[in-house]
Amino acid sequence: MVPEQIVIFKEQILDMISSKTSFIALIGNPVSHSLSPIMQNAALQYLGLDLIYIAIPCKDEDLGLVLNSLKKINCKGLNITIPHKEKVFNLCSEISPIASKLKAINTLKLNSENEWSATNTDVEGFIYPLKSLNLRKKQSIILGSGGAARSVVQGLVNLNLSRISVVSRNKSSLDELIKNFENQIEIQGLLNNDNQAQSLIEEADLIVNTTPVGMKTAKDEINVLPYGESFWRTLNSKTIVYDLIYNPAPTYLLKFCAHKGCRTIDGLQMLIAQGLKSLSFWTNGLEVPFHIMNDAIKNYL
Repeated sequence: MVPEQIVIFKEQILDMISSKTSFIALIGNPVSHSLSPIMQNAALQYLGLDLIYIAIPCKDEDLGLVLNSLKKINCKGLNITIPHKEKVFNLCSEISPIASKLKAINTLKLNSENEWSATNTDVEGFIYPLKSLNLRKKQSIILGSGGAARSVVQGLVNLNLSRISVVSRNKSSLDELIKNFENQIEIQGLLNNDNQAQSLIEEADLIVNTTPVGMKTAKDEINVLPYGESFWRTLNSKTIVYDLIYNPAPTYLLKFCAHKGCRTIDGLQMLIAQGLKSLSFWTNGLEVPFHIMNDAIKNYL
């Protein structure tokens, strides 16, 4: 964003604030890099609501104090990001089935008893760019077995893919992920150094990266691929490659795969789509066109 645009954006936000203005906040650590305030304030302005969206850094030991304090002031809702998505469970009185299933919460609002009601919008965010691609009965690979992988598995189950394989460096988290979904779908789990991964990559219709490899914050890892370049040697051009990372966009992985002729999807669409679902949760069903948030971020970047 050029300096003139920054000034205009700040003036627009200031115009939204009055003595009666309520707020929604992002809680996490760190949060200074987040694009959520950019897109959510654009959406709130579009809806004409007397609300603003801010980011609040919060250490682990302060989480309970912060959430209890926010109940007492003019806060109408929260987004929860790392490292608090699991730790916030004990501070909520209502938890949606999807948040319970994923063992992760990313959105809160106050209920009629002024207690936190929780849900998770990551699954809807993840599948948003995939809905039109007809992946039913197709084969997929997920890279990584952390919290983000749980949302991805659930999304692929919802899209009726026939085969889901997960490749990870961490056997314990891989085993836990497979057990978590054992009543829904059979997941094939492989460690990243398993030679069988090569045949899976060659046959995959969709590969989703949930690892942090390639993130802009990991300065030493920007120009590397998850599990190394040799891991990708059997990739073919028919495969769709989806990287949940949105900064930088595109990642080195997506550049590499696009050069191979693959269709690529970055994490920005997921970020926006889950943000839309959070906004609808806070406002009891109000909706904003996707392009409102998308344009705000594109203009900012």
